Amino acid sequence: KEYPLSAKLKAMSRVWAGPGNAGYIAACKGAPEDVVALCHLESSASCPVLDAAEAMASRGLRVLGVARAMHPSTELPDSQHDFAFDFVGLVGFADPLRNEVPAAVAEALSAGVRVVMITGDYPPTALSIARQAGLDTSPGFVTGADIDRFDDARLCERVASVNVFCRVVPEQKLRLVNALKAKGETVAMTGDGVNDAPALAAGDIGI
Repeated sequence: KEYPLSAKLKAMSRVWAGPGNAGYIAACKGAPEDVVALCHLESSASCPVLDAAEAMASRGLRVLGVARAMHPSTELPDSQHDFAFDFVGLVGFADPLRNEVPAAVAEALSAGVRVVMITGDYPPTALSIARQAGLDTSPGFVTGADIDRFDDARLCERVASVNVFCRVVPEQKLRLVNALKAKGETVAMTGDGVNDAPALAAGDIGI
């Protein structure tokens, strides 16, 4: 069984039958803060983990939390929160920019094309990569959680200046494209995954 990512919980789990009659083994990966929440860690245990994740992310690494659980019952729960997860650790992935990206961003900016980053990454990771790409990060960032809190007017106000949107899920990408279009912008949306499809379709140009 698979428990997929969702807008409310940026973690996924897969469950396998254990050997013999050992029940089930659940493995979880996802945003460190959400994996920590699934493990129901006390703040004394969770704070060092989240501090370590932020330190890794500030170096431009993409960071995942990993957890595991044994589930003795033959009945699988409806929610990932119902597993007794034990925190295993953090995994950091280096995914460096292609060499040509900064020049491409600079060329777009010099031509009057504003470039905005929309990513599922942790805020420090997103800011580090955006700076390497040549984006102006001085206006800060907006998270997917922020987008959910904003009404349409507030979102239109924020998209006018912020260039980095992080911890974003597909439906929030769609809201961002629509907010930019509502301001009269011609929007070219790029994406390389099926999760980008709604925003690609909503853009004036889909790449």
